[in-house]
Amino acid sequence: MITAGDIAIPCGKPAAPAHAVAFRERLLLFVLFITVMASSVAFIEPSPHDGLMGVLLVVALIAGVRLERTLLVPFLLLLIWNVAGMMALLHVPGNEKTIQYTGTSVYLAIAGLLFACLFAQNTMQRLTVMRVAYVTTAVIAAFTGMAGYFNVFPGATEHFTNYGRALGAFKDPNVFGPFLIWPALFVLDRMVARHIRFTDAIIAAILLLGLLLSFSRGAWFHFAVSCLVMLALAFVTAPTPRERLRVFALSVTAVGALALFVLFLLSFDSIAEMFKARAHLIQSYDVGQGGRFRLQELALNSVLNFPNGMGPFEFARVHGLQQHNVYLQAFLVYGWAGAMAYLLLLFSTVMVGLRTALVQTPWQPYIITAVAAFVGEMAEGFVIDTDHWRHFYLLLGMVWGLAAATFRQTRNATLRAPAGWAVGLAR
Repeated sequence: MITAGDIAIPCGKPAAPAHAVAFRERLLLFVLFITVMASSVAFIEPSPHDGLMGVLLVVALIAGVRLERTLLVPFLLLLIWNVAGMMALLHVPGNEKTIQYTGTSVYLAIAGLLFACLFAQNTMQRLTVMRVAYVTTAVIAAFTGMAGYFNVFPGATEHFTNYGRALGAFKDPNVFGPFLIWPALFVLDRMVARHIRFTDAIIAAILLLGLLLSFSRGAWFHFAVSCLVMLALAFVTAPTPRERLRVFALSVTAVGALALFVLFLLSFDSIAEMFKARAHLIQSYDVGQGGRFRLQELALNSVLNFPNGMGPFEFARVHGLQQHNVYLQAFLVYGWAGAMAYLLLLFSTVMVGLRTALVQTPWQPYIITAVAAFVGEMAEGFVIDTDHWRHFYLLLGMVWGLAAATFRQTRNATLRAPAGWAVGLAR
């Protein structure tokens, strides 16, 4: 194989002109930027982001993006998961809504693999474009949520809030909140582990205010878990004792600053009242005959009774409401085979992500924050269904793509080592 830029070309074929390769890459970066920017608009189905993902796939193929061998693991697990979901459709034949659900699952799996393939090559340039787009659109989303909460202009509350909770351009505050977490983590990690910039402090404040105003208990828990994972990885991977001391000291300072920030916001009566109402561990809809906990108990019985799954929305049709637990959802919708593939996908993603995060690479801050956000989202999955969250698949793709890039870099360094020894001996 000979290489032109980041595009592998079989021997015997003429290499594409350098200017053509550069144009394809610039086009890919532009479409990637627009696609990620559109990810905060999710109040309609299909969303603009969904259509742009199709464009991104076509442009990626034109640019020569390929599936690396390292990515065969998520490919196979996603394939098993979704084939099992298709088989579960036999329990609910002829239902347009269930077919659409399964189609969305397949599309999101392709999206996750596409992101993985993208970040496995030309890694830093593509990551930078994605990060700028994601942080920008998250800040805009947070601003729209705040505009709705504080009713900045006529109609803002109607469009950007739901029952007094900020949701931006999403359909659910419980999705809006988690969407803000990865960009917030990246900015916080940069402040704690590298340098503090005024712009980063402002961005973090905007994103955290948006997260608070979502009044999503799951998102708050997600953020807390993700922060703990991020700070632990930042501490462990710090190259010197002095850097570790910096991470520890700034982490304590950041926790104190966050506490003061929250106390300041709670001085506003409207925020304090909603916070008190939402901060309780148990809500009225969690208990009782039709409560979340009772539904999850029923879901466990259904898992045992339907090893091949019930199919999409069938549990809600029988019992009136969803069980609000992505792990039970995996068994109920995709059956035991699909659920096991899903659990293996989560486990392998965390394991490969942690292993990759320990390797010194230019993209180490990205993998640390991606793993941290992914673990937090897994924890939140115990109280909500996350299997159709678009940013979940971006995180999934980021972890596996960076793992593939790190594996290739380590392998190349190993292959170059004998040459170095030979030169040394020759001298």
